[in-house]
Amino acid sequence: MAGCKTDCVEKPISIGFQKFGRFVGSNPWWFFLCPLLISTLLGSGFYFLEERESNDIEEQFTPVNGPAKLERQFVQQNFPLNDSVFSNQRLYTDGVYASFIAVSTSPSILTRAAFREIERLDRSIRALNVSVGGEALTFDGLCARRYKKCIPNKILDVYNFYGERFEKTELTFPFFRFGFTPVFLGYSVGGVNVSSAVLKSAKAIRFFYFLKEDNRSRTDLWLNEFLKVFPSNLSTKFIKVTYSTSLSRQVEFEANTKDVIPLFSITYVIAIAFSILSCLRFDCVRNKVWVATFGVLSAGLAVLSSFGMMLHIGVPFVMTVANSPFLILGIGVDDMFILISCWQQTNVHDRVEDRLANTYKEAAISITITTLTDVFYIGLMTPFRSVQSFCLYTSTSILFCYMYSITFFGAFLVLNGRRENRNQHWLTCKEVPEECPTDQSKWHELCCVGGAYDLHTGSEEVQPMNHFFKKYYGPFLTKSWTKVFVILLYMLYLTVSIYGCFQIKEGIDLRNLAADDSYVVRYYDDEKAYFSEYGPNIMVIVRSEFSYWDEKNMSDLESCVEDFKNLSFIEKDIFTSWIKSYKYYGYHTNLNLSAEHVFKDNLGTFLRFYSDFRQDVNFTNNSIYASRFFIQTVNISTALDEMNMLNKLRDTAQRCPVPLLVYHPAFIYHDQYAVIVSNTIQNIAVTTAVMLLISLLLIPNPLCSLWVTFSIASVIVGVTGFMALWDVNLDTISMIILVVCIGFSVDFSAHISYSFVSSKKLSANEKAVDALFSLGYPILQGAVSTILGVVVLSASKNYIFRTFFKIMFLVIFFGLFHGITFIPVFLTFFDMCSGMYDKVNKDKQGLEDQATGNSHGNNIQSKAKENDLTEKEIYFNHTFLPDVTEPCNSKPCPSVWGLTGISQDVQNSQMCMISTIPMFKVDSQTYTVHMYANHDTATFAVNGQSKCGPDDQNCVGNVNVKSEMSNHCTANNIPSIFSSFSDVDGS
Repeated sequence: MAGCKTDCVEKPISIGFQKFGRFVGSNPWWFFLCPLLISTLLGSGFYFLEERESNDIEEQFTPVNGPAKLERQFVQQNFPLNDSVFSNQRLYTDGVYASFIAVSTSPSILTRAAFREIERLDRSIRALNVSVGGEALTFDGLCARRYKKCIPNKILDVYNFYGERFEKTELTFPFFRFGFTPVFLGYSVGGVNVSSAVLKSAKAIRFFYFLKEDNRSRTDLWLNEFLKVFPSNLSTKFIKVTYSTSLSRQVEFEANTKDVIPLFSITYVIAIAFSILSCLRFDCVRNKVWVATFGVLSAGLAVLSSFGMMLHIGVPFVMTVANSPFLILGIGVDDMFILISCWQQTNVHDRVEDRLANTYKEAAISITITTLTDVFYIGLMTPFRSVQSFCLYTSTSILFCYMYSITFFGAFLVLNGRRENRNQHWLTCKEVPEECPTDQSKWHELCCVGGAYDLHTGSEEVQPMNHFFKKYYGPFLTKSWTKVFVILLYMLYLTVSIYGCFQIKEGIDLRNLAADDSYVVRYYDDEKAYFSEYGPNIMVIVRSEFSYWDEKNMSDLESCVEDFKNLSFIEKDIFTSWIKSYKYYGYHTNLNLSAEHVFKDNLGTFLRFYSDFRQDVNFTNNSIYASRFFIQTVNISTALDEMNMLNKLRDTAQRCPVPLLVYHPAFIYHDQYAVIVSNTIQNIAVTTAVMLLISLLLIPNPLCSLWVTFSIASVIVGVTGFMALWDVNLDTISMIILVVCIGFSVDFSAHISYSFVSSKKLSANEKAVDALFSLGYPILQGAVSTILGVVVLSASKNYIFRTFFKIMFLVIFFGLFHGITFIPVFLTFFDMCSGMYDKVNKDKQGLEDQATGNSHGNNIQSKAKENDLTEKEIYFNHTFLPDVTEPCNSKPCPSVWGLTGISQDVQNSQMCMISTIPMFKVDSQTYTVHMYANHDTATFAVNGQSKCGPDDQNCVGNVNVKSEMSNHCTANNIPSIFSSFSDVDGS
């Protein structure tokens, strides 16, 4: 069904690659040495690696221009920090601090024994100093101050005040009135047991040591000294201590890069070893050890060139980019296996440039499709810089990997092919005999004899695994009951995947940015276990001028405040508001605050008395440009809680008639929840559409292109569902890898679909078996090599690298299963790629595998009258069968076929022979060939768009008849029809 073919793009590209392959084959040294030179020059960019490193967590893992960053800018401009009256509640950043959590080894930490150890730790921290240029940087000199005193930890003041009576003192919770001041204990006492608002026991105590933010270089020195010295003071009996600082998360995140460097070295060794084992042959000439080694080297050069180029032009190097080499290694080795497979199917007697030309003609489109689908520059649309950097580095690496595969690796195939043509040993390069002398052992045959090939096809001997796919797996897969089982298996797969998709969790847990054995992780675990009851204290900001003295306006504002308090995660009784205190002040001083001039005239006096509130009102030039109040969240312990909190707070602020915004420093990281799902869907949708377009252009059948697109969607659903079941969140890390998934999910299915469409078999089942025979083993090799490329990451202590392994494993496993199981079965049900099956004499099908050659002619027909023609059907292997198939053992041959119409007796000067059966090979598609009757002496013509002549017509054995001959086709047995093509075609 010709109308189903869409090869207007695929065919000329394939021919172009064929010509390029011949050019590379004619000039291998240029294409071998130039990539080495380019890699050396571009690799010098690694000199700038340290300078280009950009691992700031906020910059790389939060949305560019996220709402919280704009809100922070507003807070910073309207409510500057007051260094003399420090309030951690009013910080617009995370602050600069050291902290530790003490967890009691007994049922309660509210004992004198535990507090004596806590007090000792407190003294050691306050005594800590570091010398810089002769100056001692002490905690007292760097601490954040309130009324000229370092910010205390109030619970310790309470302990010191009560002394021996501490254990018997009734501490109310969460507020305890200490003197004239209520002390909020919710952030400092955790794991509490409360009865009637009285603290009965507590499991943990948390201390903070805040430092000034005006000189970060000095405070960073002190914090680093704290991290060095403090662990040595943790020999305690009654408490277990964990600690952290404001620097720790960033420092530990950057330290993760060191974890992956030795893993990459291991991966490279594994990849080379697997490639060599896969390409190992028990033939000392055809052995592909060096081919495999240089295939892996080609991928390494691609990483060197692309990374070097990116570093030269100043692209930031983020830690997530460290995953890229593992990915590129898998892609490069996958392309290598496809090229080697196609090379082995060419005729060993052809010139090496012709073998490479035919290799590129068969393989280049396939690897081009997978390269274009793997290149995910679309990821640059995401608002996360870490994703953008990863996509830039990785996509550029994939392009270099592709270019080096068809230049550097192709050139080495030619050089290795020349060695094989000379029948030289793969290691010693000494010429060896093709046959083993009878008096030599099997070991001698293995080591010193080589150069074997298939005498029927002229190609290299088929690998045992290819036979497995053809003789066992393919026929098994195409049985009716097997297909039913595959459909049921797919339904089960889809059901579990869809269920998993509804279990997906969003957002990255910041603890996961540190290694598993990091002290930071232990601190975060204790914080979550004992201090999650009281969450962040949220700023609610009136972001424009507002008439606070107007009763109608205030009624609207108070209604909005009530809306906030009614949210399920807001503690109604903990509310900090300057306007509430000002009204209380006005009531006790008999002020009529409903009058604008009274309200403004007395506000300055009120703010001088209440210095904390002075930081909550932007009262400038007798106008209130902005003000804020605070609400307390509770029970925010999971990423889902954080997402719901942020969305509901912003929705409530949006609905309020008063212009409000909400802010907390943690919102900078929570902003990812608002965009992670939408951006993931956007990337997947756009990339899938692009891949569908690529498939439609390069796979010569639209229906099969749709099957490739279906495979993409199916694998994405599977990976998303199973990654949720494997405890992987949808975050910036997994979003990167899901974008990669789109490309990888199409690779295996594209290979199989393209091979299925290109097959000349007659039935859908035979096409499926033929596709598996041709590419099943290379696909399996590519999948295993990619998994081996990332499997070492499973041993990483870092969440990012383990997540990369988990998702890539799912991508490759499901992609492979689709490629060699689901898609072949589905294609047999919906095979409309070739239209009506050609009818053929089944008794003559056994001659398929005897056919050989690589001819490119189109329809061959006579210029004689229709009634002088005899029709013959062309087999899948491009050959037709003569009427008489007598063995041709004598010269001249007896009557076998009237090829040129001169007589019924075909002489050996007019027919190429394969074995003893005369055959003639035509186009790469199935045609009906019209042969002349014996009385017609007209010549044959070539029809169709492609130009065919003596240069393209090969005799049996894949040998160009214009130049060199094979042992199957000698100079005096070339069919006479070849000499007439150029005259008829006009070429």
